[in-house]
Amino acid sequence: MTVGKKLWRNRKERKEWARRLQSEDPGLEVVHPHAAGIDVGNNTHYVAVRQNRDPEPVRRFECFTADLHRMADWLHSCGVKTVAMQSTGVYWIPLYEILEERGFEVHLVNARHTKNLPGRKSDVQESQWLLKLHTYGLLNNSFQPVSEIRVLRTYWRQRAEHVRGAATCIQRMQKALTQMNVQLAKESRQNKLNVFQLFFRVGNRV
Repeated sequence: MTVGKKLWRNRKERKEWARRLQSEDPGLEVVHPHAAGIDVGNNTHYVAVRQNRDPEPVRRFECFTADLHRMADWLHSCGVKTVAMQSTGVYWIPLYEILEERGFEVHLVNARHTKNLPGRKSDVQESQWLLKLHTYGLLNNSFQPVSEIRVLRTYWRQRAEHVRGAATCIQRMQKALTQMNVQLAKESRQNKLNVFQLFFRVGNRV
């Protein structure tokens, strides 16, 4: 079930579901009883577990690697098995990888699926809201390939960036040569290569 697509058909039903979800017991089936919600930020992460799991069910963690491992230790001590968090920028990536390595079932959700209902005014409430939606199975998990494929994908994207950057540099060199009336576009491929090699040698000496 996806928030905003299958829960209601009109505005009246939407208001009714908003009231139900913001109550302590919305009357839905608990799908993930060992869940946690994480609000991902650029400096800090707010993590919420169920009230009966810890005297302090909402905690704040920094984004350093040691803090992320402390978060994982705390979640293990609370008996958490599955975690829901938003795909915020690139800040979720280190957290996702560490939690996955530590054996958690991580649900990466689209932020639009969690913002269709009002009532969240702070990061603490956002993490609790994620926890509630995930507990009742109201969030869709975004597809993530296995870690080996993610590493290969990162290398491939980086290579593509370098290729585009090299092409841009070559175009700028051709423009500079044309401004000096060096008609490189009319030369053979080998002559072009020789001229570019000469430019690189001169650039390295400067």
